[in-house]
Amino acid sequence: MITSTANAQVKELVKLMKKSRARDEAQVFLVEGPRMAGELTSDPGWCTEIEKIYLSESYSGRNKGEHQDLERTAPVEILSDSVFAHVSDTKTPQGILAVVRRRTYNMSDILGRDPAHAHVLVLDNLQDPGNLGTIFRTAEAAGVTGIILSRDCVDIYNPKVVRSTMGAVLRMPFLYVDDLPGTISELKGTGIKVYAAHLKGMHAYDQEDYRTGCAFLIGNEGNGLRDEVAECADHYVIIPMQGKAESLNAAVAAAVLMFEVSRQRRS
Repeated sequence: MITSTANAQVKELVKLMKKSRARDEAQVFLVEGPRMAGELTSDPGWCTEIEKIYLSESYSGRNKGEHQDLERTAPVEILSDSVFAHVSDTKTPQGILAVVRRRTYNMSDILGRDPAHAHVLVLDNLQDPGNLGTIFRTAEAAGVTGIILSRDCVDIYNPKVVRSTMGAVLRMPFLYVDDLPGTISELKGTGIKVYAAHLKGMHAYDQEDYRTGCAFLIGNEGNGLRDEVAECADHYVIIPMQGKAESLNAAVAAAVLMFEVSRQRRS
């Protein structure tokens, strides 16, 4: 059992938890909490990607049978409760943390099995970890096939984002790109229609037909879409609103659009 925060493994865990560059260099991310750890270990595709599992002393003591099962999946290390609290990213640590190798995705993953019915989100400079996590979680529920992110979006492997995805990060294909307009052009080349929620929209969002391949452009929380990205859209749509609200939260706007696609495709 590791009982000192000066331990080399503990220092490395703290670095991985706090620094995106360290995660990028190691090509790993961290999963914390029994729910997501359980999803990892029960998924044959993901359990082979687990590098190591860390348990707090009290969690291990309460879950001895689970501890033994975990050891058949990946190496397990016990940390004293105080050391686990030191490395945890939560105010109330749940006692289990896994270091996991990343998956890589390509455009064919984003488009899914049938590109003619792809349902894609394109995120431009999104900065809020909670928004990004919520979008991933909602996208899975709405049947999105994949998510494209500009390189300056918040890191999907930020521990706060990973937690707020509620496991969707393990199942939703995504791709960071350096040239967002170029990637949107690539999408359009496959026959996908690209929509942007925009004040210049001539039609309400629910007046368009999304039953064939479509993509939605979602912009920065404060500034919206950059002009060069918005100009890539085939159609501008508007989300009608009552009251004095001028705009919706990025995750809420994305949810409205995604579930309209889901509704139409169920009809």
